[in-house]
Amino acid sequence: MKTLFSSIIVLMLASFTLAGQQGLAIGDKAPLFKAKADDGSTWDINNYLGKNLIVVYFYPAAMTGGCTKQACSYRDHRTELQTAGVEVVGVSGDNVEGLTLFKKAENLNFTLLSDEKGDIAKAFGVPLSDGGSIKRTVEGAEHELVRGVTAKRWTFIIGKDRKIVYKNESVNPEKDTEEVLNFIKLQASR
Repeated sequence: MKTLFSSIIVLMLASFTLAGQQGLAIGDKAPLFKAKADDGSTWDINNYLGKNLIVVYFYPAAMTGGCTKQACSYRDHRTELQTAGVEVVGVSGDNVEGLTLFKKAENLNFTLLSDEKGDIAKAFGVPLSDGGSIKRTVEGAEHELVRGVTAKRWTFIIGKDRKIVYKNESVNPEKDTEEVLNFIKLQASR
């Protein structure tokens, strides 16, 4: 009997773990969160809910190949996104200093959030791995960019009612913005 009870507990824990790895689903309520932004201020999702669609995109590391292409695409399509009523925030495990450098180096025109402990990623169900650091030269000076965790590249759109309306777990960094805009246009035409 004790073995059966232990087996049931193990199976229950495994199912909770697997469910947690799936992350949020379309139709689920998005978690409420606050985080340090690239400028050192506190960004609070409550300030945007009900006003705009919110694109929350998770990326592995600032100033790396795919992450830079993805961020620059959001930068280059900012007017189109704003016209569609979209607020974009990028989330990574990078510290604020690294995000500040990334934003400056690439002239990014939207908010980057620091999720060093992975709390936001965990709330969305985004898989995490260990952090790390890289060295990059910005304006002639070498800097070490440090991140506490490394998140998988996932993108979500949160509706004005706080529900997840879009989720992509297989993000192509170069096409992410285009896919987000196509989804928004399709929804608007319905």
